[in-house]
Amino acid sequence: MKNIYLSWHDTEELISKLIFQLRPPYDAILVITRGGIIPGGMIAEALEMKDVLTAAVLMPEDPSRRTKLSWPRFLQFPPDAVLEERKILIVDNLWFRGRTIMAVKGRVEAAGGIPELAVLHWKKDSSLFEEDTPDYYAEETEDFVHYPWQRIDDSDYRLKAIPEMPLS
Repeated sequence: MKNIYLSWHDTEELISKLIFQLRPPYDAILVITRGGIIPGGMIAEALEMKDVLTAAVLMPEDPSRRTKLSWPRFLQFPPDAVLEERKILIVDNLWFRGRTIMAVKGRVEAAGGIPELAVLHWKKDSSLFEEDTPDYYAEETEDFVHYPWQRIDDSDYRLKAIPEMPLS
């Protein structure tokens, strides 16, 4: 497994590749925070969609407690009435284990929505869901992908996410 560092141009190419696979129209796009915000926004812009929703999902922090059936915590999610009987494109940057996107898909289905899943990268060999796949993906990989919007985080080779605050 190697590290892949995407440029904005690389990202635009992946999103274009994804867009040409989609089967619009969609009633709404549901982006999964944080990785799906930028790809979802770019897809919404390309499809001239105004209805962009967000899902903020937390899985258990302790890796030893994470399983296929880990119970997610939804910090933010659209009300069922917004999803019911609507075709919803769920967007994330990456399907790694698949827990988060499948939890979002399940919640959309439970609300009576019709979900379709789109990711930039699918890690098929790492997925916990052998019977499930994204409906659309730009590339299949097992590499560690660094997206351009991740340049500000807590890694030592990048800018710190928490700025130093001046003393009063």
